[in-house]
Amino acid sequence: MRNPHTSSRLTRTGLACALALGLLGGIAGCSGASSAPPQAPSDSAVAQVGVVTLHAENQPITTELSGRTRARLSAEIRPQVGGIVQQRLFEEGALVKAGQVLYQLDPASYKAAYASAQASVAKAEATLNAAKTAARRNAELAKIDAVSQQANDDSQATLQQAQADLGVARAALDTARINLGFTRITAPIAGRIEASSVTPGALVTASQTTALTTVQQLDPIHVDVTQSTTELLRLRRELASGALKSADSGNGKDNGTGNGNEATVQLMLEDGTAYAHPGRLQFSSVTVNEGTGAVTLRILVPNPERTLLPGMYVRAVLEEGVAEQALLVPQQGVSRTASGDASALVVTADDKVEKRALKVSRAVGNRWQVTEGLKAGERVIVEGSLKVKAGDTVKPVAAADTAVATAATSTTTTATVATTR
Repeated sequence: MRNPHTSSRLTRTGLACALALGLLGGIAGCSGASSAPPQAPSDSAVAQVGVVTLHAENQPITTELSGRTRARLSAEIRPQVGGIVQQRLFEEGALVKAGQVLYQLDPASYKAAYASAQASVAKAEATLNAAKTAARRNAELAKIDAVSQQANDDSQATLQQAQADLGVARAALDTARINLGFTRITAPIAGRIEASSVTPGALVTASQTTALTTVQQLDPIHVDVTQSTTELLRLRRELASGALKSADSGNGKDNGTGNGNEATVQLMLEDGTAYAHPGRLQFSSVTVNEGTGAVTLRILVPNPERTLLPGMYVRAVLEEGVAEQALLVPQQGVSRTASGDASALVVTADDKVEKRALKVSRAVGNRWQVTEGLKAGERVIVEGSLKVKAGDTVKPVAAADTAVATAATSTTTTATVATTR
């Protein structure tokens, strides 16, 4: 008869053997899987990136300078004779013409002085006539020795003195006439007149320090902007080397940069809108401001609607020249290190990602002008650059300008949302 304890031990031994055989089979199966050759990644595993193919183009180069408007002509009105203001003959803020009467001073005393000067001239003329008659008669008598030579000489001297007295009287008459005319204070230039600092009844004096009012010519108007000597030297160097070509060659005028041209300038107003009328760069100052290290550029701008007023802040967009065969890269395709070094990710001919160090000269709109590190025809990654690194294989897709702009906006929005969370 079989012992039940012996049967139980046999059963447990069989189960243990079965489990051991199962483990060995599993280990063998794993070992077989690990030794299988790796498979190539599928197309779905390759990152897709948006690229922009670079093309050389002639790009106008502009610079933006800040400045303020200045009246082309400005005249402070001051009295040249003293007196009481009788009338103010203009409307404040209105346009006045050159020679228009602005103020009338009390002319009574000046009219009296003028009348007195006229009488002095008449007296001098009568004295001169008598002296002429006496001198002529004595000269004839002296020929026949009817009068002494001394009497003849005295009559000739009296004639000369009478002539001189007449000249003094006439000069006094001119002075009196001028002073009488100065009682009518006129506008020396045409333009818009400011508020009056005096009212009728006020006493004014000749050449006083306080101006009665100011007349300013606003059409055309001047805009004075400043440019650093560093930028000015860079511009001249690029023009001399041929990196920049003159935008308006051949007109023989000097735009202040030494290239013999007169540049066109577009103004931007304080509210960010573009001014309707382009200006012309007239001249560049020949003296550098020691405090700021900048030179002053003067722009002449039409102002028919009187939109520009003296003292307004404006920004002038000056076209410096044209960069021939320039390479422009969208700004989202260029990254910078903490030290400011620029770089970009480029897709090579075999769809590999390659990192390039760049040399950037200036911003042109929403793009960077690259002078070193890239060539025409190369593809720069502008979308999906955060998903790839140098050496990766990618699937490049052309990114349209609108798509690039949308991607840039989307990236900014996502970053903002992530920061908020």
